[in-house]
Amino acid sequence: MNVAELQKGYEAFQAREARDSMYKTATFLVKTFWGQPKEMADGLGVLLLTWNNAFYRYGFFDFDVLEKCIGDNQQILENYRHRNILDYTPADDESINDLYSKFLNALQIADGKSAGRKSPVAVAKALHLLAPGFFALWDDKIARAYNCHYDYIPFMQEMKSLAQILAPEINTDSTGKTLLKLIDEYNYAKFTKQWV
Repeated sequence: MNVAELQKGYEAFQAREARDSMYKTATFLVKTFWGQPKEMADGLGVLLLTWNNAFYRYGFFDFDVLEKCIGDNQQILENYRHRNILDYTPADDESINDLYSKFLNALQIADGKSAGRKSPVAVAKALHLLAPGFFALWDDKIARAYNCHYDYIPFMQEMKSLAQILAPEINTDSTGKTLLKLIDEYNYAKFTKQWV
């Protein structure tokens, strides 16, 4: 991907994706209530129950379990919140895998016929909201496009490689979004929706 392709994907996303307001709202809530796990969980719920509604229509996650997961991991989340994907190194892998696993359990469907079903998509969305400059977003089609079918570490490595190429030429200040969010909008437009 180059800057022109990113721009084309970003513009297609902006023109066609009406759910971006949920991302802005959830981002605002998490930022406003940072350090307050109950309210942070509510903020994540705004995004997860809209952007991941195809999964959660079978049942919801338990907000109390998510709140506890956030509270138990607040310190590490604080660390990642202030980092950028360009800072990622393999030394982060163990910590990322641990955090990923904990959120995978916290975000599983809690009741009904689908109780216990887990969503790697929900985890990536939640982690991204908590540390938007560091954790990358994906869905099934995006993960497959990068040959990282729900293996998050290789996906992080791929996103870092893209970010290294794009960062020198992209001014994220003009968009109000992180470079990872712009890359996600391109990925969504190209691989999920095939708009570009």
